[in-house]
Amino acid sequence: MTANPVSVNSNACLISPEIGKSGLDPAHPPLKLGVLASGSGSNFEVIAQAIQNQQLNAKIPVLIYNNPEAKAAARAEKYGIPSILLNHRDCKSREELDTKIVKTFQEYDIEWVVMAGWMRIVTKVLLDAFPDRVINIHPSLLPSFPGIRAVDQALAAKVKITGCTVHIARLEVDSGPILMQAAVPVLPDDTAETLHARIQVQEHKIMLGAIALIAESNRKYCD
Repeated sequence: MTANPVSVNSNACLISPEIGKSGLDPAHPPLKLGVLASGSGSNFEVIAQAIQNQQLNAKIPVLIYNNPEAKAAARAEKYGIPSILLNHRDCKSREELDTKIVKTFQEYDIEWVVMAGWMRIVTKVLLDAFPDRVINIHPSLLPSFPGIRAVDQALAAKVKITGCTVHIARLEVDSGPILMQAAVPVLPDDTAETLHARIQVQEHKIMLGAIALIAESNRKYCD
């Protein structure tokens, strides 16, 4: 009898590249991250906790959120991180919102922008202000299943493997150079909720891994 390869460990995953160094080096200043979040802020908290535990050579001077109901703001308060509401409903265009984001991040001397569950399409205004320094996380193995409802797309396509991706943001949605990915098996009885929950576990890992790679690269560049 042949064992079901995905039933052995439903939380198993393959992360590429392998997460190794944290980029933690007291001799170098921490990477200043500006975080954008629209919802629960779980990825944001994973980063904040890693920084607090001295596992990541970075700091978050400010969190920006666009949804007044976002739980990310409460998570920021928990870690003593300033949070600023920039409600996209108060802006006449995406460019106007991004202009406010850029102004805020520049005031806090932000070096890299992290879209941690940011449910807004970014424009040239933000990308030009932080060239090749805006990262995004997406719940699929890009380039497969870009855009909204990526988990539903994977289930509808009946794929056996999906996952998540951290990448450098570009104008085209969910495109740009890939920094790190994690593959997650799709189980026969998966729903969008169960699959997304397992993907999110891996999102937290690769988000930290990607920031660690950036911090390490930044350290070598400064040297």
